[in-house]
Amino acid sequence: MNILVILIPVSLLMGLAGLATFVWTIRSGQYDDPAGDQARALSPQNDDAPRPR
Repeated sequence: MNILVILIPVSLLMGLAGLATFVWTIRSGQYDDPAGDQARALSPQNDDAPRPR
């Protein structure tokens, strides 16, 4: 039971660190690439259609 005194704060700190890192990545614009998304969506390189025989 004494281990919970250690595990609960450690898990809360790790969760808050992960959340803070995620918020930081969103605010720094690491997920903003609309031109790249458009190019990847229209690229024939990523086409999963079967190859002609």
